[in-house]
Amino acid sequence: MIGFLTSAMDRKEKIMIYYMDSDNNVTQRIIRVVDIDEERVLAYCYYRKQVRSFKLNNILSCGPVKRSA
Repeated sequence: MIGFLTSAMDRKEKIMIYYMDSDNNVTQRIIRVVDIDEERVLAYCYYRKQVRSFKLNNILSCGPVKRSA
């Protein structure tokens, strides 16, 4: 998963993540990764329209954004 996040950051691509928040709710977010460290991903969240920090341990899955036809 780190490899995918790093390559998305390098290419400045939007990606989709499934994330467990602090209340144990699973949310789906479209983000653009800005920075990655050992514990967190700093990313622009298109849902919240601001830069947010996501704990790596709480990212359940990630993948490319499906493009509409």
